[in-house]
Amino acid sequence: MILKPTPFHPRTSALCESHAWRRWSGYLAASSYELSHEREYHSIRNAAALFDITPLYKYRVQGRDAARLLDRVVTRDVLRTKVGDVLYTPWCDHRGKVLDDGTVARLGEQLFRMTSADPNLRWLEDCGQGLDATIEDVSEQVAALALQGPTARAILMQLTDAGIAGLKFFRLTATSIRGMPVEISRTGYTGDLGFEIWMQPEHALAIWDALIEVGANYGMAPAGMLALDVARLEAGLMLIDVDYVSARKALIDSQLSSPFELDLAWTVNTDKPSFVGKEALVQEKARGPAWQFVGIEVDWDSFERLYTAVGLAPRVPIPAWRMSVPIFSGGEQAGYATSGGWSPLLKKYIALAHLQSKWAAPGTRLEMELTVE
Repeated sequence: MILKPTPFHPRTSALCESHAWRRWSGYLAASSYELSHEREYHSIRNAAALFDITPLYKYRVQGRDAARLLDRVVTRDVLRTKVGDVLYTPWCDHRGKVLDDGTVARLGEQLFRMTSADPNLRWLEDCGQGLDATIEDVSEQVAALALQGPTARAILMQLTDAGIAGLKFFRLTATSIRGMPVEISRTGYTGDLGFEIWMQPEHALAIWDALIEVGANYGMAPAGMLALDVARLEAGLMLIDVDYVSARKALIDSQLSSPFELDLAWTVNTDKPSFVGKEALVQEKARGPAWQFVGIEVDWDSFERLYTAVGLAPRVPIPAWRMSVPIFSGGEQAGYATSGGWSPLLKKYIALAHLQSKWAAPGTRLEMELTVE
């Protein structure tokens, strides 16, 4: 399959000195613009970084029953949202196992935009049977950028007409950048101050150029997926197909995860009258999850001893790794890590992991399998 360029590709391709590209939902996405992603990462934490997030799947849900449809699908309470609200939420199958996670933004009283990592059009259509709502895949009709980092707000305030200074976390406003209409949400995937900018594809290059022009005075840099991976690891944010397997793709039951097992209990509103998977989730909430998704810290002294034993200086993984790594307790497997690496912010070797609940309490000492080469 030939990968598609995003509307920003004429700019991103010219800037990508590394020529390191990857596949993202059928699009080309830069892994890093420079030969190393390290400066791009530090732009996130110390200035601002600009990401092309156009490959996200985007759905416009509209109609008298649009809110009811989405409330039926996701675990959050959509009916209580107001125009301008954005919800982060997972959604589940009838067993209460997570299919995907993303955001639901209320653009109008009867208009929503849903984003996801995987295709969800058929699922939304199936769940919308009998409701007065239309669902449209607008993935190619909406271009998107993420501006993340401590100077992000200052950059946007130089460019937008209004609405940015007081924009609260998980809120969205309609505004413009140099006369071009955009929607800006205070959301992101880095754990830092950040915004996501949604626009018509025909305005993509002009808005990119405006951000690059103003951002140059604030230390902004374009950034790729390698830098984003380190930032989301530090923030403890999970990634589908890496940290959990969608219920659509799981081959065996042990690959399935519920929101309670992914540290997403706060997103599950069991007081709602009805939603897909509610019965199973009510039962799991009562008995407690068998697994928990946690952050772990690799003890530096024990890590250093492994290298000293073979006469080598310690080497930490600079790009975040993505693989299943066994975790043990006294010879018994307690769980497995799914992604990890060195955190420049925390100055620690960290990882995300699934642990059986009896080993998931903070402070529990475990063993993780690491290889010294």
